Amino acid sequence: MGNTQVQPAEEAFCDLGTHQSLQVVQLYVMPSFFLLVLILGLPLNLLSLWVFLHRLRRWTRSTVFLFNLTLADTLWLLALPCLINYHLDQLHWKLGISLCMAVRMFYHNYFYLSIFFVTCISVDRYLAIVHPLRSLVLLGRRQTSLLCVVAWVASLVLSIPVASMSVIQTCPGSNRTVCPLYVLLSETGGSLSYSLFCSIVGFLFPLLSICYCGLRSVRELRHRSCRTDPLNKQRRLRRVLSAALVFFALFYVPYHLSRNAAIVMRVVYPHSPASWRRADLAFALEMCFCSLISCVNPLFSCFIGRQFRKEFHGPFVAMFSQCPGTQVASMISKRTRMTVRKRPRMSTVTPACALSAPGPQ
Repeated sequence: MGNTQVQPAEEAFCDLGTHQSLQVVQLYVMPSFFLLVLILGLPLNLLSLWVFLHRLRRWTRSTVFLFNLTLADTLWLLALPCLINYHLDQLHWKLGISLCMAVRMFYHNYFYLSIFFVTCISVDRYLAIVHPLRSLVLLGRRQTSLLCVVAWVASLVLSIPVASMSVIQTCPGSNRTVCPLYVLLSETGGSLSYSLFCSIVGFLFPLLSICYCGLRSVRELRHRSCRTDPLNKQRRLRRVLSAALVFFALFYVPYHLSRNAAIVMRVVYPHSPASWRRADLAFALEMCFCSLISCVNPLFSCFIGRQFRKEFHGPFVAMFSQCPGTQVASMISKRTRMTVRKRPRMSTVTPACALSAPGPQ
């Protein structure tokens, strides 16, 4: 317990009646969101892992990236009960400094793992369309596995400083200890420079990579002379690009803006805690919203992977059809079978698509 009370105990975490709005979020909204995420996300991700390991016979590069994304979700969900217990127990951390450091670091690590693997999927689609032959060399089985290892290691290295900045503090006049996130500590130290570095390396560069890969791929498909296949590829590519950009717009952009704003307010107004409240409240609410990523990622896998979607649909419908009074799943299943029966056979032979010079738009 050598790192206990490295900094003076934070008033916002010790005096729970000081900042009403922030405490309502910390004591009620956060555990409610985390519990909902655990109840919904863990079955979905465990089912996804089962589909990956037992139902998918042929793994593509995107399948490997989606599997690692699901694995990261599952590991984070297994650690989530620690935070749920902490917030439900009136911000009383009973698990020691080691687990405080591990849980705070793992949340940071998981968040950037999600960004990296979404980026890998976008880059994979770009290489498959713009450099199809070179992609077989650049992203073979060995290179794909190595890239996944690099993503895990890079996110871990990027998150190590969180462990060093995580402390547990003993509130004066009581035995209650708190495990605050480094963003909400009054003494900023190097937290601002670290947060900005993570925002640039772990967020801005991947976002620019996704935009570049998507625009180049769409431009390449427009220049091809074949009229049937490119439309299908463009539709699939736009699906990947739109899903990745929606992820960034809904989850990653607000999170980084609110996190940096909370630290900046502490740097600009170091002796005025009242000036931090709005930024702290926005960041706390954003942490609640971002916890939904682990529930959305299985849907992202269904949205991106056609083979995964087919294998995921059957067990998912079967799981919900067993619930008493639930008839929606069986109706969906029947309609799906009727649609498959009525669908005419399509030829598997597609005309070759050669590249042509760009024509006038």
